[in-house]
Amino acid sequence: MLILQRRKGQSLSINENITLTVVDTGTDWVKLAIDAPKDVPVLRSELKEAAVENQKASATVPRQILDELLKKNDTLK
Repeated sequence: MLILQRRKGQSLSINENITLTVVDTGTDWVKLAIDAPKDVPVLRSELKEAAVENQKASATVPRQILDELLKKNDTLK
């Protein structure tokens, strides 16, 4: 793991196409601006973890039930 210190307004680059800029800081938080191509997914770690947990949970549900839920969802549109 690489640990860097940046101040408000300073940036760092990842490869040639991603830039992180420190926009604001507080006593226990940092606000970052992320400039990345649209095809690069940017997710907060808790959302990524939740997605993994949702995928695990859906793997235990029978396919027939998932198909029924999808059909109900399509009729609501």
